[in-house]
Amino acid sequence: MALDLLPGLNKGASKTSINKPYTGNPVTETLTNGFFTVDRKWVVKYWNKSAEKLLGVAAGDIIGKNLWEKFAGTIPLEFYAVYNKAFLKETPLHFEEYWGEMGAWFDVVTYYSDDTLAVSFKSSNLPHAEYPESPVRRLNTLTELYKFVTEITNDCLWEWDMINNELFWIDGGHKRVFGYQIENALIPRSFWENSIHPDDKDRILARLNRITSEGTVSMWEDEYRFKKADGTYVYVHDRGHIVYDNNNIALRMIGATQDITEKVLLGKKLMDERETRSLTITEAVLTAQENERAEIGKELHDNLNQVLAVAKMYIQMAGKKENYRSMYLERSGGLIEKVMEDIRRIAKNLVIPDIKVSSLSDNIKNLLHELRIHPLKIEFHNDDTGQENFSAKLQLTIFRIVQEQLNNVLKHAHATLASIHLSIKGEEIHLLIKDNGNGYDTSTENKGVGLINIKSRAEFYHGKVTVLSKPGQGYELKVILPLEKSE
Repeated sequence: MALDLLPGLNKGASKTSINKPYTGNPVTETLTNGFFTVDRKWVVKYWNKSAEKLLGVAAGDIIGKNLWEKFAGTIPLEFYAVYNKAFLKETPLHFEEYWGEMGAWFDVVTYYSDDTLAVSFKSSNLPHAEYPESPVRRLNTLTELYKFVTEITNDCLWEWDMINNELFWIDGGHKRVFGYQIENALIPRSFWENSIHPDDKDRILARLNRITSEGTVSMWEDEYRFKKADGTYVYVHDRGHIVYDNNNIALRMIGATQDITEKVLLGKKLMDERETRSLTITEAVLTAQENERAEIGKELHDNLNQVLAVAKMYIQMAGKKENYRSMYLERSGGLIEKVMEDIRRIAKNLVIPDIKVSSLSDNIKNLLHELRIHPLKIEFHNDDTGQENFSAKLQLTIFRIVQEQLNNVLKHAHATLASIHLSIKGEEIHLLIKDNGNGYDTSTENKGVGLINIKSRAEFYHGKVTVLSKPGQGYELKVILPLEKSE
């Protein structure tokens, strides 16, 4: 948003306008802060308009000259001590000092890198009202607006001189957000690059260099980790508008950096939770499959295999004892018939119901018919209206949920009565399965494979599962699914 404050540099600007030579003043000339740079020999390399006003020295009278010789006998020794210290390490320094000759306090930020010391300062003796109304004054007002915008959006504004590879951090955004004591100060590109997380650095710089070298893209935008003054890293979103000359050479870029750590960490938390949930569901499905295989194996080995063994014995005895042959063959035939019935029963639990042949209601009724051998009485209350339009996958999902829950009731509830209610309410399908069994305490986590499978099936359709139960007061499972009609 802050980028749109510069006329002609908003993101909707055409490539034609971007290719026009940039004739605007550098940011250092639009600020009320004084700003100058010196080399290691204290020779002044740059001196902005505000420095002229605050210190009463014209740029033409000091650029190329020694700073201390120009202010010999007047500048406080404390200033020299701090500036000399700044030359020794590449970290911003901030201090306040009274300059007796000027009769004012000075608030100073200084930073050294690549043999250049940059100094930004403001004084208490020259109110902003003394600046004449001019294009520079108008841009100063714009700068104040920049500052207001950064305070309400938490953006850190910057301008990048791409010819000299220098970045100007505008106002106090980077100080407020990242803790660097830099306000309206020039920093080298190397400082910014070295603050990018090592794992992100190559990617960011390679893409940025490619964009600026092509000369066809007006906007650079990326996300990466950035080091704060305390050494910790935060996630940032950086966005800048590139200004080119007529030869498509990138001259400068004006942009804003925003701390998005909270947003990124929230997204990572949700992804971790989703991954954990996915692993839980996968584990539950695999456990259910293993349990199902174990039950089938036990049924085949302990029941059907024994019955077939007895049938085989009867057949063998029929061959040896001619007088009892009819009896033995009849008994063996009855046992084989029982095995065939049990195999059909097992197969019905495994084979997917043919929705095209039987409706959802018919398949549920067939399931209840198969369960009639149990003492549990099951009632089915069904609203058939519109169910024929359910998609095949949705019908199968509902059938499996009913099958899973009835299996839970038969195994664990010790109930005598259960009921199934299936209806359509608006654009939702409501499935309610209740029993009068022993129930359980819902305040404790239920890690049952059956319930996890039911929830995973419902979540696949963006549905919702609710459980109401108390010890000794039965169990109520409610599933709500969005209506998905067949094509």
